[in-house]
Amino acid sequence: MQQKNRVLKSINNEDESRCVDIFLRGDNTVGFEEFRRDVEDTRGWFAIGFFGDLVFDSEKAALEAAIFKVLWLSDAVVKS
Repeated sequence: MQQKNRVLKSINNEDESRCVDIFLRGDNTVGFEEFRRDVEDTRGWFAIGFFGDLVFDSEKAALEAAIFKVLWLSDAVVKS
């Protein structure tokens, strides 16, 4: 049975319509994904970056890659 990923860090953009989750997999590798939600859509968050299959050996490495790939993320990290 596949284990669920555990979110290590979740970073939202300014209006909280997008977020990036840094997560730990059951095999102790780390990944990240970008999500979006629309206020008028009650289904919640859905993946838009399709980065979830990338594999990193640390939270720091995943965050650095996410900052490089997700355009708004560097500003959000500076503000947090």
